Amino acid sequence: MQRGHEVRVLDNLMYGQLSLLHCFIDGKFRFIRGDVRDKEAVRKAAEGVDHVVHLAAIVGAPACRRDERLAWEVNVQGTINVAECRTPSQGLILASTGSNYGAVDGVCTEDTPLNPLSTYGTTKTEAEAHALRSGNAVVYRFATGFGLSPRLRIDLMINDFVFQAVKNGALIVYEKDFRRTFIHVRDMVRSLVFAVENYDRMVGEMGDVFNVGNETMNYTKEQVALKMRDRVDFWLHFADVGTDPDQRDYEVSYEKIRSKGFETAVSLEQGIDELVHGCRMVSLRNPFSNVEE
Repeated sequence: MQRGHEVRVLDNLMYGQLSLLHCFIDGKFRFIRGDVRDKEAVRKAAEGVDHVVHLAAIVGAPACRRDERLAWEVNVQGTINVAECRTPSQGLILASTGSNYGAVDGVCTEDTPLNPLSTYGTTKTEAEAHALRSGNAVVYRFATGFGLSPRLRIDLMINDFVFQAVKNGALIVYEKDFRRTFIHVRDMVRSLVFAVENYDRMVGEMGDVFNVGNETMNYTKEQVALKMRDRVDFWLHFADVGTDPDQRDYEVSYEKIRSKGFETAVSLEQGIDELVHGCRMVSLRNPFSNVEE
C-alpha cells in the first residue's frame, strides 16, 4: 500500500492475530474473513485483482505433523482452489519452502530434485506442482525465516535460539554441524513486492521457480549459536541427540533470483541484534504458574 498498490486480504485469523489492524485506516485495504479451503471465498477474494500472493499454509514440520489432514487440506487443496479461482491473466506468486529439497549433498539450485521428508515438505511440493501446472505462476522457495514481526514466530530456529538464550539463559543445540540457510522476514516481504512489480520478467512463458535468500546467510547451527554468544551471555550446550524432521543440511544458491535484480538487505547479525532487544519485552504467560517473572 505504501507503494500505491490496492491490497485485498483473505485470512481466517486462525491464530487470533491482530497484525493487520493498522491497515484498516488505509482506503487501499480490504479485508475478507474466510478460509482458503472455501472455494467460493477464494473466488470472491481473487475477483478483479492483478496478482494473487498465496501465503495461506500450515507452516513447519511440527504444525503439519500435529494435524496432517489439515495440512493437506490447506497446503494442497487450498492451492488448488487458488489456482482454479483465478483467471489465466492473473499472476500467482506462491510462497513455498526450501524444506522441499529434503536431505541434499552439495549446493541446491532450482534444478536440484525435490525429496521432501516431512508432511510439510510433501504438501508444499504438491502445492508447487499444482501452481506450476496451472500456468502463469512464480514459486518462491524461501530460506528459513527469522526476525521480529507483528506476530513473532518463536518456533523458527533463530527466533527460538535467541528467545531461549534471552529468557532462559541457556540453549541446547542438536545436529550442530547441519547447514541451514536463512532470510529475514523484511527481506521476505521485499521479495514478494519485487515479484509483483517485476512479474513479467520473472514468470517466463508459463511459470518459474526461485530460491529466495542469500549465500551469505548459509550457516551451520553451531555458527548461529556462536554469533549469538557475541551479543548475549547464556549457557550453550551441543547435544548428541535430536533430529530435524526435514533433515535440512545443505547450502543453497540464490544466483537465479539475483540475476533478476533481487538481493537481501538484512544480515544475520542485524537480525540477531533486534531479536535480542525485542525478546526482552516479550512475555509468554504460563497459566499453571502463580508467579510470573
